[in-house]
Formats: sequence, structure tokens, C-alpha cells
Amino acid sequence: MKTILVTAYAVNPYKGSEDAMGWNMILQVLRHHQAIVVTRKNNQPAIEQYLKAHASIPSPFQRLTLFYFDWPKWSLHWKKGPILSMLYFYGWQLTLAIWLKRKNLQVDIVHNLNFHNDWTPSFLWLLGKPLVWGHVGHHPKIPSAYILPIYGWAAYLKDRMLWALKNMFWYLDPFLYLCKRKAAMIICMNNEAVKHLRLKEKFIIHPSVAAEKPANNIALPKQDTFKVIAVGRFVALKGFDLGIKAFAVFYKSLSALERSKVQFCLIGSGPEQARLQKFVALEGIEHAVTFIDWLPRAELQAIYSAANVFLFPSHEGAGMVVPEAMSYGLPVICLNNCGPGELTPPTSTLKVAYGVYSTTVKALAGKLQDLMFNPILMETEKQLAYQRFAQLFEWEVRGDMLKEIYARVLTPKIKENA
Repeated sequence: MKTILVTAYAVNPYKGSEDAMGWNMILQVLRHHQAIVVTRKNNQPAIEQYLKAHASIPSPFQRLTLFYFDWPKWSLHWKKGPILSMLYFYGWQLTLAIWLKRKNLQVDIVHNLNFHNDWTPSFLWLLGKPLVWGHVGHHPKIPSAYILPIYGWAAYLKDRMLWALKNMFWYLDPFLYLCKRKAAMIICMNNEAVKHLRLKEKFIIHPSVAAEKPANNIALPKQDTFKVIAVGRFVALKGFDLGIKAFAVFYKSLSALERSKVQFCLIGSGPEQARLQKFVALEGIEHAVTFIDWLPRAELQAIYSAANVFLFPSHEGAGMVVPEAMSYGLPVICLNNCGPGELTPPTSTLKVAYGVYSTTVKALAGKLQDLMFNPILMETEKQLAYQRFAQLFEWEVRGDMLKEIYARVLTPKIKENA
């Protein structure tokens, strides 16, 4: 059993998204190894609460050592917004490596686990141990036709400024070059990460997202209804505008009786909620569309299990809700991109190519029609979703991958000592 030093910027057992991925990946490290985990101080209360609540349950936590590192509180007043937060993350990585160097911890491997960015480097190679970097990746820029006419110039310029910043790091940052060169293995979440990091060796492509397997007693959707759901933050990146407009085209193609059986539920919150609700009103489909704020996990599970289809035309580079939906056997309608397009089953027929905005909307609507009126297709896509989840998106798959990666990066050292 080896000792792995894991640095994880975002970790919280009680949250979703990046924080949930950080926590679950740590649990997977502990399946096979001892772990020394370093995270931010603001994550400490939730982690300690979780460990205390599970103290009486047999667990691998006896193999876990925790440290918390942050800059002084007085220095954090400027850390606001996505760009400044990412610059803080950059500085946190550098100062963390220096702090750890002084501690002189005895470890076999160092693993920079998250913030999952392939454009801000890790400095853990300073510790002189084999470095595993990742999962890393990025959100691609949103195509102009899918952001400017819908969300306006402010959203467009923000997206393009962030894209320009990423490119500056990819092509001009010497420390990113050093990180790539020094890493023993880089775990890329999709093909785009390999492309923009210009990697030729020492990498694997493996999804960063995963989900827990639902309980066996989940409810089944009613046979006489057709419930479509979408889950996520209401921001331009998620493409909820496409989902609403596609659902409207689909809904208006139905007879009065068919319309009575159809419902679209959007679960989440975010700055674009008012705009999305306006789209619903303009389409005249308010009676068929419901907005629900974030729910406790048990209630969200009930919505997943009662749904028929997951409509998720997101532009992002990952999407934790995609494996979550597939764990319930939900067919996922999405764009054919490096995010949900790579996460969903390769043989799924529910992926829509980018094109003219209106054409994409009609194509997404067509996928809804196909699933509603073709029970054979519906069953086929459900089985594909179940199979894809079991093969690639259970958390244990991540643990097995990490075990293999750690063994691989230590192989040269084993040979040298032979």
C-alpha cells in the first residue's frame, strides 16, 4: 500500500459538482492506498462534520490524513468572479507546493486532483515525486450563434475574454510547460484537453464525472406520460435556451391529447432564470414547463426516476448530471460535442450536430418526437444509458483507474531498484 499526497482545491461531502467529484475521488484513492489530502480551509467544517457523522461506521478513513491550507483571510477580499478566482487558484497552487516542500512529507506519489483546469499548472513537481495531474480539461467557447443573439454582448464578451485567457496560459505560460514536462501522467477528461495541451505521451483520456448507482427501489415513469427533465445552473454555457425552444417546437407538433401527457421540468437556479422564463412565456408553453429550485438529493432522485428523457444541449466540457441521468436509464438528448457528446453512449442516436441555431433546435425537437413515438428506440436508448453508466460512470471505475495509474507511474522506480 502506497501513500498518495492529494491536493484538492474543491472538496465537500455535502455538495455536488466539483466539490462532490473531489470528495468521491478521495474515497476512491482510499480504497487501495493511504492518502494525505490537502484542501482549502473553507472545506474543513463540512469534512469534519461528515467524518464525525460516520465515525461509528467501518471505513477507510483511518488511512486518511488531512491538512488545510489557504492564504490569510485579509488577503482574500479581491477574490471575486470567475477570472479573479482562477488567478487565486493559480497562486494557491504555487504557494501550496512551497508550503508542502517545507513539511517534507513521506509520500510515494503526488496527485493534483482538481480544480480540473488544463490551463493553470500544478507546482507539485517541486516535491520531487511522481506527479499525476488531473483530471484536467476546460469548457470550450460557446459558438457565436448560440450566445450572442440569445444572451447579448455582455455574455459573449465574458465568454471570449475567458477563452483568450485560457489561450494565453496554454501558449505563453512557462510553468504550464514545466508542469506538462514534469508530470508522470496527465488524466484528460476529453479529447479537447489533449488537443489544447498539445500532448503526445504520458496521458490518458478518462471522464472526470461519475455518479452513485441509484437504489433498486426507484419509481418508474408512468406509461401514459412523457416527462422531460433538465438539471443544472441557469447560465449560457448550459444551453437551456436550446432545450426550451426545442421543447416548444416538439410540444406544438402534438395533438391536444398528446400535449396533456407531456411536461418539461427544469431543475436548478442561476442568473439567467428570468430570461429562460421569458422564453417559455414567449413560446406560450407556461402550462407545460415547470421551474424548480435546487432540491435535496432524495427529492431530485424521485424526479429522475419518474422522468422519461433527459434533455441537455449543454456546451460545457463535462457535465456531472449526464452520468447521473444515465444511472436512471434516461436517454440523454445532447449536442455532439466534447462534453455531453463524449459522455453519452457512442452508438446513441440522440446527439445533434452544431449548425444554424434554428436547425439545431428543430433537430433536438425531432429527437424528442422520435423517443415519444418510437417505443423500440426508447427502450434501446434506455439500455444504452444503463450500460454506459455501468461500464464507465460508477465511482468504483474511477478508483480502479487510479490504482492502475499509480502502479504505472511507479513502474520505472521499481525497475531501477531491481
